[in-house]
Amino acid sequence: DANRKEIAPLLRFFSSQSGEEYTSLEKYVEAMPEGQKSIYYVTGDGRENASMSPVIEKLASRGYEVLFATEPLDEIMMESLRNYKDKDVVDAAKENLNLDDSQDEESKKKKEQLREEYKQVAEYLETLLKGKVQKVVISDQLTDSPAALVQGAYGMSPTMQRYMRAQSVASGGNGDLPGMNQAVMEVNPNHPIVRGLDRMIKVDKESTELQDRALLMYDVAAMTSGYEVGDMKSFAARVMGLMDTGVGGISDAEIISESPTPTEREEPKMEAKMEDKKEDTKEDKTTADSTSAEAVTAEVMSDDEKKAS
Repeated sequence: DANRKEIAPLLRFFSSQSGEEYTSLEKYVEAMPEGQKSIYYVTGDGRENASMSPVIEKLASRGYEVLFATEPLDEIMMESLRNYKDKDVVDAAKENLNLDDSQDEESKKKKEQLREEYKQVAEYLETLLKGKVQKVVISDQLTDSPAALVQGAYGMSPTMQRYMRAQSVASGGNGDLPGMNQAVMEVNPNHPIVRGLDRMIKVDKESTELQDRALLMYDVAAMTSGYEVGDMKSFAARVMGLMDTGVGGISDAEIISESPTPTEREEPKMEAKMEDKKEDTKEDKTTADSTSAEAVTAEVMSDDEKKAS
């Protein structure tokens, strides 16, 4: 802690704007656009995974750079750093990320209306995902994604959770850390998928298709936010179900029934063989006829020669 000010300028990170090069906190602060008040970062298992996080969408749309903390200890270091040159260091994947300190009353009213309008979506998802998420909130932090998973103020990122599980196993534990994966699900009310869920809930809340689509949205949000999908078999089944709907709803039974049976596959082969045999017979007959004609011609010519002599 005493050496924090001396160490901070030496730190290097990849970021959403640095490409293949590392950047420093000093360069980050110098490049901050007007109006940006904090230094933002996200954690992830590598640069590519960190860059996939949906929580950076709103930041990127404003031109804000986001640092990628790709090592488990980076998270501890960032939390210890707290600020740099009077700029707070903020985890963008935490709940209640506030980018609009100066929101006017009209904007606040609009946000409240959206929360009320999609309240039943949040309630449905909370019931469906009980045990998987702490709660579901209607958020304005997303632009392109329908949903994202974030942690509470004192929660650990998925990268840190994996690190802690590995430490538990290494020390003789079973890696089971109850409650660690209880993330908060943020939902984008402006996304077509969320609007579609809202319509489906109003029509039939018990629909199996509704449940599958909601669970699939959660699975994708978990993966892009750095979490692991627990039941890959069910996830694969939901994806295949969606693909099945996309190609016209053809069931496996229909696909099987439309496939040729072994007998049906053999019949064309047998027919082909018969045709080939017929052709061979025709050729043999033609050859034989031709040979006979030549023999007769030769015999006639021989008789003529004898008479002439």
